[in-house]
Amino acid sequence: MQGVITVLALCFSLLSSVALAQPLTIGSKLYTENVLLGHLAAQSLQDTGYPTVHNEQLGGTRILWNALLSGSIDVYPDYTGTITEEILAGQGIGSRQDMVAALSAFGVGVTGNLGFNNTYALGMRRAQAEALGIETISDLRGHPDLRFGFSNEFMERQDGWPGVSAAYGLAPLNVTGLDHALAYRGIASGDIDVLDLYSTDPEIAFYDLVALVDDQQFFPDYDAVFLYRQTLPPEAVAALERFAGAVDETAMIAMNAAVKLDQRDDAVVAGEFMRSRFGVVSEQSVSGLWPRFVQNTLDHLTLVSISLGMAIVVAIPMGVLAAKVRALESLLLGVSSILQTIPSLALLVLMIPLFGIGALPAIVAMFLYSLLPIVRNTHSGLRQIPAPVMESARALGLPNALILRRIELPMAIPSILSGIKISAVMNVGVATLGALIGAGGYGQPILTGIRLDNTALILEGAIPAAVLALLVQGLFDLVEKRMR
Repeated sequence: MQGVITVLALCFSLLSSVALAQPLTIGSKLYTENVLLGHLAAQSLQDTGYPTVHNEQLGGTRILWNALLSGSIDVYPDYTGTITEEILAGQGIGSRQDMVAALSAFGVGVTGNLGFNNTYALGMRRAQAEALGIETISDLRGHPDLRFGFSNEFMERQDGWPGVSAAYGLAPLNVTGLDHALAYRGIASGDIDVLDLYSTDPEIAFYDLVALVDDQQFFPDYDAVFLYRQTLPPEAVAALERFAGAVDETAMIAMNAAVKLDQRDDAVVAGEFMRSRFGVVSEQSVSGLWPRFVQNTLDHLTLVSISLGMAIVVAIPMGVLAAKVRALESLLLGVSSILQTIPSLALLVLMIPLFGIGALPAIVAMFLYSLLPIVRNTHSGLRQIPAPVMESARALGLPNALILRRIELPMAIPSILSGIKISAVMNVGVATLGALIGAGGYGQPILTGIRLDNTALILEGAIPAAVLALLVQGLFDLVEKRMR
């Protein structure tokens, strides 16, 4: 009996070791505060003994929520107002207990409030607001000529612009959606007059903005929390619960300012908070320019080469069938055309429920997006072969398969290569969006640069992407000349 108990104990020990060896994946949204909270969660879990992977800047609420439900990530930071008004909208959530129960039905747990309320607000330049006598959101009704610029997510959410405009009866003449970080640049330059604020944004003080009073109390509380899969071990949940009540508004604003205004590294700033608040010491290395460039290049080339290779293998036969089988022509050309009309970002997001996040959904989306130019050019190249050539081949009694292989395809090569070249150049550009779903590549520094208003980081991704597109086009030009 003692031997059996010993064996069972060893088995449980081995299973625990295997579980600990599997990294927990933390996700975070596009903006700095959420990235910082993601780093705090990762460092706390690491301190507890769990290896972690932090997928930063994955996009908006729905991308993170769907990734959590699919198991692509295990933890991500969110806010109670967003959970009740966006994720659980229409479920009649009236208390925290209701929220906890509703989340549990999805297999999702929620920590205690971290200690600060990052509520939405509408803001203006202080000097302009005082000059116009605007103090509350209701006061905006008398100034429909003001230019409103809101973050893209705020434009769509019911607890955002649609709800605010309905509740306050606002009907401005000019409302624009843009990235949240760029909105501050716009209001500083005078291009917009009203924007949505997060109350812990350091730019409010930096640009001398004023948050208008929510006189109808439209916005709910947005207390920061961590959402996690309920399959997490109790020790991992405890590592997240340590933040309950530990991150006050002053500390969060200071961390945001250190990253956004002082241009310091997110992980390093989070590490300093962990050291000062919990005594947790962890070394956070900052990648240099060249290591980042090499990694981003490898990621980008992987995305482009695999998706393009798959597209070539599938699209050329599709083009041949469209050209040879009349009954399939409209179907094959129509399907590839429809895929092309779907916005590339939407196509990437649609892949998440099927393939999770990371390189795989990006590759599948890019593959689908690449089909049309190759299918159409293959079809066109075969259809444009002169009729006398085809009549001569048939007069010689050559079988159709041989005519296709030895005459038609070689003559259609210039058109086929042109389609492949178009797809390749398109893929280089579309691949930059893959960073929004954790695929890496040149989009990663571009997203970070936009978030931090750092032109150097934007160029770190934009210039190599442009150069790669030119190199790809030049490569296919050489291939085309050689094959001709």
